[in-house]
Amino acid sequence: MKGRNNPREFILKRSVETKGIPIKGHDFNKSRDLDEILKSFATTGMQGKNFHQAIKIINEMIETKTYIYLGYTSNMVTSGLREIFRYLAEHKKVDVFVTTVGGIEEDIIKCIGDFTLGDFRVSGKELRARGINRAGNIFIPNSRYVKFEKFVLPIVKEFYERQKKTGKILNSSELIWKLGEKINSKNSIYHWCWKNKIPVFCPAIGDGSLGDMLYFFKSSHPDFVLDSMEDIWELNNTSLGRKKTGMIILGGGVIKHAICNANLYRNGADYAVYINDVHEETGSDSGASPDEAISWGKIQGNAKATKIFGDAILLFPFIVAGTFAKVK
Repeated sequence: MKGRNNPREFILKRSVETKGIPIKGHDFNKSRDLDEILKSFATTGMQGKNFHQAIKIINEMIETKTYIYLGYTSNMVTSGLREIFRYLAEHKKVDVFVTTVGGIEEDIIKCIGDFTLGDFRVSGKELRARGINRAGNIFIPNSRYVKFEKFVLPIVKEFYERQKKTGKILNSSELIWKLGEKINSKNSIYHWCWKNKIPVFCPAIGDGSLGDMLYFFKSSHPDFVLDSMEDIWELNNTSLGRKKTGMIILGGGVIKHAICNANLYRNGADYAVYINDVHEETGSDSGASPDEAISWGKIQGNAKATKIFGDAILLFPFIVAGTFAKVK
């Protein structure tokens, strides 16, 4: 095109060759082995890189005998991740569990009766008329909570009688261990936490069905006390004097902040793996990146850390397959 710039030059501008790892996915013609598939994420690109880094970081935590915190939100216990967490507790793969109250009560409730697979699109009005609660596409009948209340209240009353007799006040981690002991089921996360003496912390014990039951109990026993400050003190103390600490945090909210804040007391964790689908642009702690946590002193400046943007319910089983489940 005489006298004018050639449009082709705009479209195909002369490039400089890049050097680096070639992008390649897994070739199923060569292998169907799970380990090989997991390794292929190192060259898959996009979130595959972060996924591969997460496996690498957690394996280093295991190899260096790092003190590991595992945090997860209640919806993950509602789902089938509950069995993954139970495995980790049974085999003492992590050192501290931190979850929301739904992550406590729903583990115990599942020992009483199953949850069933439903549908996201079923009418809430119709389910309410049938006495069925919907968590995503999982159905939970009200009858489960009725049985749970019958299980919980005698335990709370036992602690209340101790309080009146000795003055010793109950805290939530003690209550969680007692629930795990009394349910006496090998299917329970907290049965194994009690049995293996793995601490469990629930920073918002009143925010759920268990909280409702504690509310009703206190309504008829006004002097009943649950000491939340004791749990904060104990959780923060877990990081003190540790040679190395690592955080695996699935989801966000109070569990994420509680674990990160506990590690602030030792000048930050050495390792961190986050999995959630929240972005940082709104300034929420849930969406905060590991780099933001470094600015607060919750993760060390030279730490090995990554965040996977995705659904932990889908991703975490594969991470466990490539880490904790490989180590006898």
